[in-house]
Amino acid sequence: MKNSKRIIYGLLLTAVAFLSANFAGRKILLNSQSLPPSFITHSAMLILSIVLICCLRKYVNYKIAWPKFKKTLKPMLLGFLAVVIINALLVGLGKVFGIEAGSHFVFDVMTPLQVFLFICILASVAEEVLFRGFLQNILKPLQAGGIKFCKRYISVPVMIAALAFSLAHLILIASGAGAYFIFRTLAFTFVLGLIAGYYQEKYDNNAYAILVHMSGNLLGLITALLATINV
Repeated sequence: MKNSKRIIYGLLLTAVAFLSANFAGRKILLNSQSLPPSFITHSAMLILSIVLICCLRKYVNYKIAWPKFKKTLKPMLLGFLAVVIINALLVGLGKVFGIEAGSHFVFDVMTPLQVFLFICILASVAEEVLFRGFLQNILKPLQAGGIKFCKRYISVPVMIAALAFSLAHLILIASGAGAYFIFRTLAFTFVLGLIAGYYQEKYDNNAYAILVHMSGNLLGLITALLATINV
């Protein structure tokens, strides 16, 4: 398959899987207090991602294995710090210009346990299998191209997957989120995607991307816990 077709098919199929999963999450309603609507969305996303990887296994060299603990510490720390630092900078910038930062609506409808199970774990796994496991891997032949940043080589597949992952969060517009909150989300998800993609490519293992994503989402769990304390 030509590289141009890889980009087109990769992005198109990723978009179809992402939008189909979100459509399923809106249409399939669960009458359960323990399972939030995002459970359907991310479960469908994970299933569709696995189907894509299996159907296109000739072009998607997907690998996942349990990583060595010592090698996971730096990626996870970077993932967490990236989200914390970028959020802090943008919230501070918003205060300077008098812009309300806002918070994600899930913190109002989910308990800390639900945030841990369905955001830190399920969402991290589902989104990483789709954006890094499928999209980045189908673009792997393009990794000869890229740029150096802070003595690290960031390849084209890593950048494309990170940008697609970031732009996918424009779906927040449908939830009524404010423009500045969406901008902030796009910024830190892009950086988080770069870190996740870099370590997946470095170790050729989707597990590293998942762990980076989980560490980034850990900030959401901390926010949910602090909200319960304030109440």
